[in-house]
Amino acid sequence: MPVDGMEATQSGCTLPLGRDDRFAFGGVPEALRVLEGRPFPLGATCDDGGVNFALFSQHATGVRLVLFDVDGTSRDIPLLTRSGPIWHGYVCGLRPGQLYGYRIEGPYRPKMGHLFNANKVLLDPYARAIGRPLTWDPSLYGFDRSMEEHPMDTLDNASFAPLGVVVSGEFDWDNDRSLEIPWRETVIYEAHVRGLTMLHPDVPNELRGTFLGLASEPVLQHLKDLGVTSVELLPVHACVQDERLVQEGLAQYWGYNTLSFFAPEPRYAVHDAVSEFKTMVRALHKHGFEVLLDVVYNHTGEGNHLGPTLSLRGIDNRAYYKGTLDNVHLLEDVTGCGNTLDASEPAVLQLIMDSLRYWVSEMHVDGFRFDLASALARRGEEVEMRGPMLQAIAQDPVLSRVKLIAEPWDLGPRGYQLGRFPWPWSEWNDKYRDAVRRFWRADDAMAGEFATRLAGSSDLFHRRGPTASINFVTVHDGFTLSDLVSYERKHNQANGEHNRDGTDTNYSTNCGVEGPSSNPDVCRCRDRLRRCMLASLMTSQGVPMLLGGDELSRTQGGNNNAYCQDNETSWVHWEVSDGDKRFLAFVQKTVALRKAHSGLRRSRFMTGESDTDGQRDIIWWHPEGREMSTTDWMDAACRTFGLLLPSEGVSEGCDETLLILFNAGSEPVRYRLPEGPHVWNVALCTSDRDVPVPDSEVLIEPVEVLILRAV
Repeated sequence: MPVDGMEATQSGCTLPLGRDDRFAFGGVPEALRVLEGRPFPLGATCDDGGVNFALFSQHATGVRLVLFDVDGTSRDIPLLTRSGPIWHGYVCGLRPGQLYGYRIEGPYRPKMGHLFNANKVLLDPYARAIGRPLTWDPSLYGFDRSMEEHPMDTLDNASFAPLGVVVSGEFDWDNDRSLEIPWRETVIYEAHVRGLTMLHPDVPNELRGTFLGLASEPVLQHLKDLGVTSVELLPVHACVQDERLVQEGLAQYWGYNTLSFFAPEPRYAVHDAVSEFKTMVRALHKHGFEVLLDVVYNHTGEGNHLGPTLSLRGIDNRAYYKGTLDNVHLLEDVTGCGNTLDASEPAVLQLIMDSLRYWVSEMHVDGFRFDLASALARRGEEVEMRGPMLQAIAQDPVLSRVKLIAEPWDLGPRGYQLGRFPWPWSEWNDKYRDAVRRFWRADDAMAGEFATRLAGSSDLFHRRGPTASINFVTVHDGFTLSDLVSYERKHNQANGEHNRDGTDTNYSTNCGVEGPSSNPDVCRCRDRLRRCMLASLMTSQGVPMLLGGDELSRTQGGNNNAYCQDNETSWVHWEVSDGDKRFLAFVQKTVALRKAHSGLRRSRFMTGESDTDGQRDIIWWHPEGREMSTTDWMDAACRTFGLLLPSEGVSEGCDETLLILFNAGSEPVRYRLPEGPHVWNVALCTSDRDVPVPDSEVLIEPVEVLILRAV
């Protein structure tokens, strides 16, 4: 049966198969009939009659589809039809489960950026699943690494190359739909599929480290108890396990080394990564959680010009990757990973857009966090906020409605773009991270900036509102919250890079002892700092994001770049001490406090001006019982202040006023409270002490946040 919409009279060819040619799906006729097929959609699309294959390669001179049996035997089928830059063919009788790849013929002229090598089987960029992962072997390189001129390598890599597999896409979503949680109600939980569940004692062994493990009842219950609304998963796209890491017994744990922009990482599946990912999304949605994906479209795992030939490099290197201005065969690298995809090129832009729409429409995800998003906005050496990709997303009827988060920088010229992304983007706010860390470390002259960050960073996002700021104190990249108060220096020796990797600018403290300590004073100091930073996060305007495991006091032993530690260094430990259980309860309480008070979740910036009823939306409060003055903010030694924050009204379900008092100093401070008919109650104290019911004044201890509410 021809593919839908295809005329039955199409010309085609018949390829005889030997008796021993057996394919993964079984039941293959003795001859395969190949029709012209159609150039869209790209990838492998199956119907009742067979599979349509379509591949972009602008500079190729020939394309061969390679079909594999489960035992590794293969058969090449020329795709004889070309529509513009798209090579295509329809193979009758094929079924889901078929393993496949491509061999691409064309010029091998490295100096011109062309690296075609028909000796190499290549992964389809549009493959919906990985049917066989790569196995490192010298034949994966398209050139002879033993010779300085790097001539074409003639070894056949068919036994080692990653292969795609045809999938049907059928799944019972059971009326699943996007939750569309408003930004102002959002609390993000950044998690790693594998690391979150590998050590969970109540997750069945066979499900640990998988999509299904993350969707298991114990994990769902933990997320419910925590109070978060959205789970942001570190990259789940199938990734390349770096050759160096494999040789050294390490792993590409974080996943920022993409192999396929459509296929889920097979390591996170028990059997079928596609259906199991969908099952996870359906379960998370059913329990009220959005699913956001951390996506890496700025580069691939093929590395620099000396890297392996796995997919895009061999399909059309010149079309996909940015070459340097002086030497087109050398790749521009604004990502620090060896190559940069050229999102201003139509084929690359289509690949990214098709991938994004696939994950929303077919996999039901609710949004994305874009790694090194500035790289995607580049045209030449300039970062253009009205460039092709951002414009394409803005007008797309599917993508413009989901959550879009930019990591607003890359490593190239003028790559730091915090605050410049257009609506409807939100952005990771590293200035927030640094201000909170430095204020609570008691650095000089930090009170003013800390207050600006608490109020939503209007200096950065004045045109979009506070929800454009994704606020965080810790994320996967850097110290955990426990390590932030336990280490002054990074300890990354286990990464095999002689402790040269990872940032040296952490704004951390060890409270007097580097690393673990049983000293009660040191432990008390660390606990106070963690609570204060967490309370600051949950009382800030903007969108808070928690690092998964921080609520359970996870430590990485001072490693601030654990990208290659797929082991207990990075995994979440669920067996915790009584003290850690108390901290977990504190985190739950602060999240609940945020959700209960509309004044902490505003969609507009506060001005300090009076409304028609004479009420001001914010007042910065001095311990002497007056407003903070310009002179107060300019005092480099200022480490204590408060803010009076009314709710947004009874219509929001709460008409309480909050007074949030911060003391990062080493001495207790007595606050005079605002005059008026208020009855003050303690809503939260980070020191977990009994605070007398305040009357006209209240004492706040060193390194403490005290939140009072008045009805």
